Amino acid sequence: MRLNSEHMKTRYSDEELAEFKTLIDSKIEAAKQELAETEQQTMEMRENMSDEQGGDWFDDSSIHTEIEFLSKMAERQRQHLQGLEMALVRIKNKSFGICTVTGELIDKQRLLLVPHTTKSVKAKENEAPAHTNENRNSGSFEDEETEEVPVEE
Repeated sequence: MRLNSEHMKTRYSDEELAEFKTLIDSKIEAAKQELAETEQQTMEMRENMSDEQGGDWFDDSSIHTEIEFLSKMAERQRQHLQGLEMALVRIKNKSFGICTVTGELIDKQRLLLVPHTTKSVKAKENEAPAHTNENRNSGSFEDEETEEVPVEE
């Protein structure tokens, strides 16, 4: 059956979903490895800090700063993993790639870059001005969705 302008595709095919699953599975493995390395670094720094008690204030401060940074990295990685795992659930129930805002299919290229996304580019653009103003007011540079979006220069 051919798709024409009257019959728009409403979901990705089982073959396409299998491709996305393979991609997401590999990203999950990489993210788990990165998380394990970050947690190992944090643990080693904490052990070294307790072994070297009595050091100067500057050294202690920089170690605390580094531990805090690594802890934040680990938390972001956990959130990223959770997003990828939720994408696998959407693949299983065949709702993967459907924008939660517009109900339209998310562009395949976007999903290949950011497979855990739940919003189309159109939906993200429509919410972008609100996020920009909120972020300026709150002093936060974090986006609600942790996406790996290429930056245009």
